[in-house]
Amino acid sequence: MCNITVVLSSDLLAQVLDWLHDSKDLKSCRLVSRVFLQAERMHRKAIRPLRLGPLPVLLRRYATSLLSLDLSSCPSLDDVALSVSIPCPNNLRSVSLSRASGVTWRGLKVLVSVCPKIEAIDISYCTGFGDREAAAVAKASGLKELKIDKCLQVTDVGLAKVAVGCSGLERLGIKWCREISDIGIDLLAKKCLELRELDISYLKVGNESLRSIASLAKLENLALVGCQYVDDEGLYFLSNRNNSLQIIDVSRCVNVTSAGLTTLAIGHQHLRKINAGNCSPVITSTFVSKLCMLGETLNILKLDGLQLPVSALETVGLNCRNLLEIGLSKCNGVTDEGISRLVEGCSDLSTIDLTCCHLLTDESLFSIAASCRGVKSLRLESCVLISEKGLDQVATSCADLKEIDLTDCNVNDSALKCLSRCSELRILKLGLCSGVSDIGLAFIGTNCTKLLELDLYRCTAVTDDGLASISNGCKRMKKLNLCYCNQISDTGLAHLRLLEELSDLELRGIVRITSSGITAMTMGCRSLTQLDLKRCYSVDDTGMWALAQYTENLRQLTISYCTVTGLGLCHLLGSLRCIQDVKMVHLSWVSIEGFEIALRSACRKLKKVKLLSGLQDVLSPELLQSLQARGCCIRWVNKPLVFKG
Repeated sequence: MCNITVVLSSDLLAQVLDWLHDSKDLKSCRLVSRVFLQAERMHRKAIRPLRLGPLPVLLRRYATSLLSLDLSSCPSLDDVALSVSIPCPNNLRSVSLSRASGVTWRGLKVLVSVCPKIEAIDISYCTGFGDREAAAVAKASGLKELKIDKCLQVTDVGLAKVAVGCSGLERLGIKWCREISDIGIDLLAKKCLELRELDISYLKVGNESLRSIASLAKLENLALVGCQYVDDEGLYFLSNRNNSLQIIDVSRCVNVTSAGLTTLAIGHQHLRKINAGNCSPVITSTFVSKLCMLGETLNILKLDGLQLPVSALETVGLNCRNLLEIGLSKCNGVTDEGISRLVEGCSDLSTIDLTCCHLLTDESLFSIAASCRGVKSLRLESCVLISEKGLDQVATSCADLKEIDLTDCNVNDSALKCLSRCSELRILKLGLCSGVSDIGLAFIGTNCTKLLELDLYRCTAVTDDGLASISNGCKRMKKLNLCYCNQISDTGLAHLRLLEELSDLELRGIVRITSSGITAMTMGCRSLTQLDLKRCYSVDDTGMWALAQYTENLRQLTISYCTVTGLGLCHLLGSLRCIQDVKMVHLSWVSIEGFEIALRSACRKLKKVKLLSGLQDVLSPELLQSLQARGCCIRWVNKPLVFKG
């Protein structure tokens, strides 16, 4: 059997499909293709199949082999393009149209009609998705999974259509669909009895919704994040009628207290994960003692932002010995003694989050190193009392460590020398650590060659030599934060061209870099999808031309305060085929006409734009209406509008 997941351009897709055609077991192949279609070929009035390039022909040729198709990276997808791209007949089971705001009920109607075996649809973050679109999706009677997160126009009417038409739903995400009320949830619970996963986070629903949800006998995973009208009474309803729950997230439910959490623990004997972070801050001993009843099953416990004395952590350590992940971020009262008691019992912990636990010292690290040798993720942001002594013990004992967050921990090069022994390290965060210099980065570059993400935010001692060490050693780097590392120059950016897999680069506030450095960097970093150049004052049109030529997959860009003119901006936005999110505040050398033309050139692609509020009155109403009609969210910054050109 051949199981393949690929992230491709349309040209590379052709090569993979040719390979699949030669496979001896083609029918067993599963191809998930994320295809970057050229926007200008998708949105002309007279669209013919050939204008879409090879994709439609290829999809038709291999229709019986494609089971899952991901088009979420096609920002300009609309009804016509979708209709042309979906082959018929086909065996498609899953389609992702996330953020494809150009797709309406017409396109969805075609999709459902030509894909009779469709089981999963993701239409999250489509601003135009409303009740009529929901009604079109409801025609897919065999649908088992639907995600419509942040589709703000969906109401109880649309949810009712889905509930009636897709009664076999097993997984549903309606997070941030704030027009849905208790009435819609009640009908959903009555019609979709097969539901196993339900996410209603940030809905304006209350306890009556939980009374309805409690009747879902097969429900295993329930997310209620930020449901401010849910309180202890709702959890009581849930506990008394539903005993199938394995995962529950009530984080940020500010009206939930320890009493409600206690009933939750009593009523659900099979809970594997509880997230109660940032609820009522006081945790009672009664709740903690009831966690003992879940000792055999509980694997993940998140109590971020709560008050936790030593006795509470000791109880958890003694009775929840199967814990794999603990979240104690911003918890008050967490001390070295508490951590020691916790890890003595929970020796299988692989993820430990101690962010902003300001009382912890190296003693906690000694305890973790002694008891949790298999830890893979350790988050210690703002634990300012730890030092290289504790980190040395962790590096010695925890050979499988893959992630460590030391942001604002004042660690130095000696600490990095210790951590460089962790050869499996993938994520290293060192933001605000002014003691980190090129010497420490040399250790990391030499020994941590599997590093994928490095955060050096405001590490002001880092220079071009440090970037040389990282670029030469960590060739698989995907995410790099260099914001406000003011000693870095164009020479340092030129070193980054070796990072061919780099997708996310933050260069905010590096005043010494110019367009020459941007050009040198982009010639090698052609996988960039996110780039932040805010307050890089010496980056001008030449840098924009380089981005237009070499970073064709760029989706998110910040160029605020750069010395860009209207010509450079127009060329950039017109050339970037995948651009979706642009922040361009205080571009003083761009005229009103320059903004107008640039925005028109990218109108069909943009999903988010950040502009000075002064432009709201001078840009043409027709342009602004067109952007908003296509689902583009415009954020207006209330600062003075200044032109220098």
